[in-house]
Amino acid sequence: MRTVRDEDGNRLLLVKQSAESSRVRDPETGAERYVENDQLTELDEEAPLSTAALGVPEAVRDVVSAAHDERSLGLLVELADDGPLSVVELLDAYELCESDLHGLLAEFRAAGLIAEADVAGRRGYEATDTTKQAVELLRGETADDA
Repeated sequence: MRTVRDEDGNRLLLVKQSAESSRVRDPETGAERYVENDQLTELDEEAPLSTAALGVPEAVRDVVSAAHDERSLGLLVELADDGPLSVVELLDAYELCESDLHGLLAEFRAAGLIAEADVAGRRGYEATDTTKQAVELLRGETADDA
């Protein structure tokens, strides 16, 4: 499988190629169609699996990429649901040692998933809009459900 671009500038996955046409898949919808080969440009610099991931909303891709396990995903969910929370609250409430917590918080800040917040005069963190949106999408919620 390879990544290609059609004449309209859409990134697609090349599923199968014959002499005159190719079957391509839209990564966002999964829909397949045939396109003439001369209407496609191969994108060597784009990995097909990265293109396939475009079918997942960006906020979800960001969270899935940063959350290495259920514990780290749970921390993001807690911050989205109950945040902002102070570092002291996080250490008291969850089974994370201080170094593990600070490591996760640093990764999440670098990924733009959390932001520093003042919580009753203490340093704390809150989920960004990206994280809140991703949690809603992962739960199958929409803005109308909330």
